[in-house]
Amino acid sequence: MSGFAHCPYRQSSLLQQALAPNKMRIAFLLGAGCPMSIRVDAGNGNTAPLIPDIAGLTSLVATTLTADAELSADYTALIGRFGVGASPNIEEILSHLRALIDVVRDGDINGLTKPKLQALDKRICELTAGVVGVPLPGEGTPYHKLAAWMSGIARAHAVEVFTPNYDLLMEQALESHKVPYFDGFVGAREAFFDLSSMETDILPARWARVWKLHGSINWWRTPENDVIRKNNGDGADRQMIYPSHLKYDQSRRLPYLAMLDRLRDFLGRGQAILVCCGYSFADQHLNEVIMNGLRSNPTAMCFGLLYGARSQYSEAILCATRQPNLSILAEDGAVLGTLNRNWNATSQDSHSLHGVAVSSVTENDIEQCKFGLGDFKKLGQFLAHQLNQSSDVGTSHEA
Repeated sequence: MSGFAHCPYRQSSLLQQALAPNKMRIAFLLGAGCPMSIRVDAGNGNTAPLIPDIAGLTSLVATTLTADAELSADYTALIGRFGVGASPNIEEILSHLRALIDVVRDGDINGLTKPKLQALDKRICELTAGVVGVPLPGEGTPYHKLAAWMSGIARAHAVEVFTPNYDLLMEQALESHKVPYFDGFVGAREAFFDLSSMETDILPARWARVWKLHGSINWWRTPENDVIRKNNGDGADRQMIYPSHLKYDQSRRLPYLAMLDRLRDFLGRGQAILVCCGYSFADQHLNEVIMNGLRSNPTAMCFGLLYGARSQYSEAILCATRQPNLSILAEDGAVLGTLNRNWNATSQDSHSLHGVAVSSVTENDIEQCKFGLGDFKKLGQFLAHQLNQSSDVGTSHEA
């Protein structure tokens, strides 16, 4: 039976080995599922994710704007443009809204003038920033464990973090662990976007790289069309979260394109390991960059760590069955070398990663192995375990 199933222990060990060499180029792609793995007190004995997913954020924005006396009618008119029964998410709403802003000029569309559309855009961004602008609770989060892992091993190449999230959680964790990082901006009071520094990239390898693929709550575009990073914008500044991928002029697309180019460059040359966590492979634009990079460079490898059963991730499965250097690892099975199979049910309790990456459960009197690294919390523990092993090896060598 083992010939018809994948081994979760073997794959956990392979991932650990892939992350171990100090000369390997390594990057992480952290999706919306990562902050959801951190639970906070919601009152009455309940917990809630630190930051909700896209559906939760969309619901909050819709509820708030529908109850807003000034914006309710305009928001209803905007949503009505998607058609009867449509349920656009917040990113689709922003994309359509900004497309209308670009074409409405001095007229109106369904009663929506440019000032009304701009007011909606500003308010949606304010609500989004209010939700995702929360700090990490405490010092023991998976983000902190990742930051500790990044600083704990001297490497020949900088560890890179790509994320479509708008929050500042990774930055907070890196700063907490005194890990220097570069995110494409230079300066203090109003840091400016510096493409030249991104392209030359001559900073030391101990500096992490953080690339915000969909913008950030602290990115602002000024009336002069400059892109700056600061905590709060002025009245005329426009918050830069979520690129609509429309055919903007080059200057307006530049920050987003530069971030995506970093991902293309990472996957396109030499041996490279990309670990995706909290990412469902639902973003077609981002999938295209990943898949093209893997096709062009057979020595690159991507591990897609999925939370829950793989049946929830049809797009991820489709991508992995077409691309042999994309491995999808879910709770109940994996797609490895384009083969979609369940996990081997045989538990290996003595394995060093049992209880760290793999657990054994009994359901309906049947023993099953479950792969846990699709949970960002578990991935953080996995990285801490590896860092501890590295420290033990170093100590034994010194002895």
